[in-house]
Amino acid sequence: MSWASRDKGARIEREIVALHRGLGVKAERVPLSGATRHRGNGADIDVYACGSEIKPLAAEVKARGNAEDFVTFERWLANADVLFLRRDRAEPIVVLPWRVWSRLLAAVGETESRPGRSAPMESR
Repeated sequence: MSWASRDKGARIEREIVALHRGLGVKAERVPLSGATRHRGNGADIDVYACGSEIKPLAAEVKARGNAEDFVTFERWLANADVLFLRRDRAEPIVVLPWRVWSRLLAAVGETESRPGRSAPMESR
């Protein structure tokens, strides 16, 4: 990996962490983008979507210059809120635009602050 690629990856990861923090959601880069398997995690960032007491969501971050695959996702999403992708005999993949992800995080935050809330979802 070139220095430029490494620096771009780190910059995008920091940007995603900052966006989450801007929403009041704890997020942090995994050291060396997961290469060290920090806390048993090989992902790029940890997102504490259900609060800092609950195991974080392991998140991968990908950035591409021309991003032809991304354009296809965006076209498929069009005006929808969620895109579900499923290959034969494989688990579905969920793609969310940032506007939807941030709404979900806000709803989880509201649920967590309410008395008598249900148990948060378990991750991984």
